[in-house]
Amino acid sequence: MSEFMVPAERIESIIYVIRGQRVILDADLALIYGVETKAFNRAIDRNVDRFPEDFAFYLTNEEWKVLKCQIGTSNKGRGGKHKLPRVFTEHGAYAAAFMLRSDRAKKMSVEVVRAFVHMRKILASNEQFASALHELRSFVLKKFNKTDQEFQRVWKAIEKLSAPPASSQARIGFCLD
Repeated sequence: MSEFMVPAERIESIIYVIRGQRVILDADLALIYGVETKAFNRAIDRNVDRFPEDFAFYLTNEEWKVLKCQIGTSNKGRGGKHKLPRVFTEHGAYAAAFMLRSDRAKKMSVEVVRAFVHMRKILASNEQFASALHELRSFVLKKFNKTDQEFQRVWKAIEKLSAPPASSQARIGFCLD
């Protein structure tokens, strides 16, 4: 594969939340590390003891179906995957780079870790915002009439705007199954 660097910002766009964990697909990680997906997975299979469930796991049929609809992967029989993909957490992605030992994998593992760290910071700031919003609501409810209809409408609008995006189970786009 050709030698090119993938910036952390691009890597962030291919990190998904599955089973409450941020993960990256085996095919995406193989591309980032500059190896073919088959070769990458064979190397992982030869070292499976280095990848416990909190480092890497296979998607279920349902998880893959939902994710496939979101990312537009081709269907089986049309050049798509023939078995369920494996996904890697931040620790699994780093362990895979260490296992591969190539210069490219070492360089790109830094970008992968940066992407995961940046996403963690974003989530932490969202949690801080939610906490501050909750404190503000408590203050306003104590200060003013708890049954004020106008306040209730404004507050519901704020909650709707500040709510986290739909779960990873929500379908986005078209899925022709």
